[in-house]
Amino acid sequence: MSNEELEYPVNSGKTFAKGLLIGGLIGAAAALLFAPKPGREMRSDLSGKLSIATDKTKEFSGTVTDKTKSLATSVGGKVADLAGTVSSKVSDLASTVSSKASGIRTSVSDSKQEIAATLQETGKKVSDTVEAASTEVSADIKEASKDISEEAKSASDEVKAGY
Repeated sequence: MSNEELEYPVNSGKTFAKGLLIGGLIGAAAALLFAPKPGREMRSDLSGKLSIATDKTKEFSGTVTDKTKSLATSVGGKVADLAGTVSSKVSDLASTVSSKASGIRTSVSDSKQEIAATLQETGKKVSDTVEAASTEVSADIKEASKDISEEAKSASDEVKAGY
């Protein structure tokens, strides 16, 4: 690439089209000005050509305006549709999260109640087992005490008989 190409790059085909249009208008004006016609006829021709150019410019401007409005309406509609879709998805997601959180709360509450019931039942079983063991130990102690008392009496009687 040359330095000129780097300094003045062509941005797009639009730039070329604009240059072509402006060049054509300047060339047409120059041709009209240098044509061998009398002044009044030349002014009349220029006025007619200017009127045609003005009409075509207004027509082109109207077309561009209509297309711009149409495009803006289309984009606005698509943005509104997209916003509705996003809003719907966010609402669905919030509903799902709320539902799952409620399910987790219910599950935790149920588990808590099950654990409390299990602990209460286990405590009762432990209490019953301790009570039964206590009764057995008490009976065993009474029986052992009775046996020891009888043996002590028997040993005392033997000691008395031996004297």
